[in-house]
Amino acid sequence: MDIKTIQTIFISLLQGLTELFPVSSLGHTVIFPGLFGWGHLLNDTGCGGKSCFLPLVVALHLGTSAALILYFWRDWLGFGKTIVQGVIDADVRRGTEAWVPVAVIIACIPAGLLGVFFEEKLKEIFASPILAAGFLVCNGSFLFLGEGLRRRAENKMAKLSPQERATYFRPLNSLTWWEALAVGFAQAFALIPGFSRSGMTMVGGLVVRLTHEDAARFSFLMGTPVILAAGVLEVPKLFHQNMFSLFQIVLGMIICGVAAYFSTKFLMKYFEKGRLDPFAYYCWGFGLLSLIIFWTGLRPY
Repeated sequence: MDIKTIQTIFISLLQGLTELFPVSSLGHTVIFPGLFGWGHLLNDTGCGGKSCFLPLVVALHLGTSAALILYFWRDWLGFGKTIVQGVIDADVRRGTEAWVPVAVIIACIPAGLLGVFFEEKLKEIFASPILAAGFLVCNGSFLFLGEGLRRRAENKMAKLSPQERATYFRPLNSLTWWEALAVGFAQAFALIPGFSRSGMTMVGGLVVRLTHEDAARFSFLMGTPVILAAGVLEVPKLFHQNMFSLFQIVLGMIICGVAAYFSTKFLMKYFEKGRLDPFAYYCWGFGLLSLIIFWTGLRPY
């Protein structure tokens, strides 16, 4: 097995395992090539004078997207039925199940617009492992802050009656359009390597008083259209290059998709009770360690 295939398998497995965890898969796929001396992956110019690494990572994201569609197929099927029924009944409004896919679409708008208008600037940031490590530390701080706000709310709820506590947490279909948009702006941070899409959107969901489980579900659902849209724009750039073979790309997508499916399965169970704190500590630790290695030049190669 040649070194390029080994590197592709590693990046694919890393992408699939970290995409749904709130630790920034994009940050990891930028930091590790810097740590391992795989700079050619980030700096090649095989795709029309630009790096092929971003199109490759987006292609791997399509594997993640397929895993999310497979895992949440009942949700997507239900979305289609409720939208059609809502249109027939003229009842697409907040508080109904037909509103959930509308909220998902609204939440995707900020990331889509920022990705289009700031594409070149974001690609410059994409190529910097040091910046990705720094933003990963910032991501940990956001996770810690979001969980801290959640704990404050829980302490406050302890003083409320059982009926008042039951109404504090909101169902997903109760979000207003501007709250869905606000969570969407949180998702837009993930265009910067080091900021986690799932982490930022879950914190946004917690702020608008969704449960951990509903915040995770909303995060995973809104990620699918954004990933698919990015794939339409970036993946065609891989068709006319010789850095990655079709076999390597397809193999990477499959590995990434399988890893993402099991990550989703684990996290949906974890977020029934689990918190964001452990992920914040990890982001701080790994981000700071990476910064020290980059600054001192003590790379493991």
